[in-house]
Formats: sequence, structure tokens, C-alpha cells
Amino acid sequence: MKWCHVRDVLDFNRHRGFFIDGAGDGVKFSMFSSAGRALLLLLLLLLDCAADRSTERNYEYTKYHPMPEISAWMQQMVEENPGLVSSEVYGTTYERRDIMFLKIGVDQDGVQKKAIWMDCGIHAREWIAPAFCQWFVKEMLLRYKTDKKVGEMLNNLDFYVTPVLNVDGYMYTWINESTRLWRKSRSSPPESCSCPGVDLNRNFYANWGMIGVSRNCCDNTYCGAKALSEPEARAVTEFVGNRSGEILCYLTIHSAGQLLLMPYGHPQIWAPNYDELMRVGQAAVRAMGSVHGMEYRVGTSPDLLYPNSGSSRDWARLIGIPFSYTFELRDKGQFGHKLPEDQIQPACEEAFEGARVIITYVHDKAFHNRTDIGAAGMAAALWTSMLASCLTTMLLV
Repeated sequence: MKWCHVRDVLDFNRHRGFFIDGAGDGVKFSMFSSAGRALLLLLLLLLDCAADRSTERNYEYTKYHPMPEISAWMQQMVEENPGLVSSEVYGTTYERRDIMFLKIGVDQDGVQKKAIWMDCGIHAREWIAPAFCQWFVKEMLLRYKTDKKVGEMLNNLDFYVTPVLNVDGYMYTWINESTRLWRKSRSSPPESCSCPGVDLNRNFYANWGMIGVSRNCCDNTYCGAKALSEPEARAVTEFVGNRSGEILCYLTIHSAGQLLLMPYGHPQIWAPNYDELMRVGQAAVRAMGSVHGMEYRVGTSPDLLYPNSGSSRDWARLIGIPFSYTFELRDKGQFGHKLPEDQIQPACEEAFEGARVIITYVHDKAFHNRTDIGAAGMAAALWTSMLASCLTTMLLV
């Protein structure tokens, strides 16, 4: 696959009559102001690269996709990005379906790199979450050669991205309108009950069963018969738990409510790095709000939503992963878990900026010992990201 980046302009000028500060009949680059030169470079990139139509550009990222299409997309990401993207089956659902992630990062000859974890679709009905995981992968791959910071992070870090964790439940929501708002897994109920499924985000070994859960298997927040009763929760626990020393950040994507939740869900337990989590989270919600003007809030679940226990976010922090957040994407109640497709792109654009702020901070702290989130730096990062987004959006049409 051919990537579009600035070096392509050098080839472009040879066959289109443009050149940079040379003699001849073309346009001299030095004739333009700095702003004009930047615009010219952008136009050259668009013209030179528009013919390259890889899956990142052809796939309909502004539509919701059933599981078979997501699985086919994952395979194409691997095929089109050798040395940068791979996939792995790390678990099996109750109904014996594979749970897979995409691993994104420059291959370092088998070296175990520091990593970022992201999962989507733990709650089946929250379709915007898998859409965001796909959007996130697309953006990271498109920016790899054009955004210096993204390139640096993909060299230093591996990103484990699970587009759909609750595969059984997600497929169930696609059957018809009566199943569309199913939330839980699809495991068999206990003997005394007729309702299948467990809330996977109440099933992790993190103050399991203590607060904000139901023991009634027909309820949406049913926590299961015991912690890790569900194979989906066990798959995450085993893979992430075995790499807790390498994973720097755990991001789990949900909807709705426009919130950024941090540990812990129990109202009487505080994360040891609460102040840092809050500071980074505040920068992230500011970045999200600056994209389309949508208000996001950051805090613990008891402060902003309700107490709960058994969440994957809390479990990740308890095992020593220093940064752990739950994204609750759009909206605040108008559409709820049936967010229209025309809101996929703006929702993903703002969420990407929030994730980018967190990931950049985590990376710079680990590799440059930097713990500042300055306003000027944030503005510069946002401008760079929005410019890149404009470029990639134009190439996607």
C-alpha cells in the first residue's frame, strides 16, 4: 500500500510541471508566502495521493457495520499494513466465537514494547463504540507517515485494539429491532432464572458484587454468579494481566452520556494517582469539546453517574496499570444507544482528540519523562490533528 506523505511531492513535481526552487517553466516554491507554501504542499499531496484507494479510504467509517464486515475489515488492515498491523485471537465467547484484537505498532524484531489497550463494544447495544475503534485504527494508520508524533508513538508503543469485545451480544443486536438494545453477553442463565447473559462490565475482579450491581439475572447490571464467570472477561483478564507491566494505559469505550470516567466506581476508594488522572482527563475533555463544541465531563463514576463495581476500568487500575479511563461517547439522552449514523464522524473526531491527549501524555511521560500538559502545546497538537483530519477526510470521499 502506498502512503501519502510529503516526500511524495518530490516525485509529483517531476511529472506535473511543478518544482521546488528550480529553473524551468514550472512554479517556483519560493514565490509563495509560508502560508501559500503550506497550502500548495497540501494541494500537491491531495492530487498525488487521491488515486490511492486503500481500505482505510474505501471502508464506510460513517456507517455501522455487522460483525462479519468488521472481521473482514480487520483482516484487510493486516494484509495492507505488513510490519505495522497484526491480529491475534486471545479468547473465545460463550457461543464459541473468536475475540480478536488488532496490534498496531512498528515491529521491533520481537521486542516486547510498552503498550496501550483499547476495547470497544463490551456492551452490545453501544454501536458507536465499535465504530470508534475502527475510526481510531484508520486515523492512526493514515497519520503514521504524516504526523511526526503518531509516527514516534507507533515506533515506541504497541496498540492493542479490540473493535468488539462482546461479539455474541453485538451480533444479537443486529437480528431485528426487538433485539437492538440488548446490553449483556449471551451466556446461559443460572438454573433459577430464564434470562440469559451477564453485564460484562460488572464481571471483573474489582470489588466484584459490592455496589451498583444486580443479583437478578434478568437485570441489565447482573454481575454473574461469580467474578470472571464469563469467558469474555476472562480473556481480557488473562491477556492484559499477563502484560500489566508493559501496558501503560487502558481505555474502554462506551456510550452514552459524554463522560470520561476514571477509577474507582466504589465511592470510598480512590486511585493513588487521582490528581494526575483528573488533570490528564480535564485536558482530554477540553480537547474533545474544542472539536465540535460538545460538553464532556471527567470524574469518577460515583461523582458523575452512579457507583458500580466489577468494571474493567477499575480492574485495570487495581492490577497496576497507571492510566485507566472509560469513554462514554455521545449523546446525553436524545438518541441514547441509537445514535444516528450522521453523528458517527463528529462523535469519533472528538473522541479521537480525547484519546490522543491521554495517549500522548502517557507516551511522553514514559519515554521523555514529561508530565506537562500546557495550553499552548495542547492548541498546537489540536491544530496539527485537525489539519491532518481535513486531509484524511478529503481523501476518504
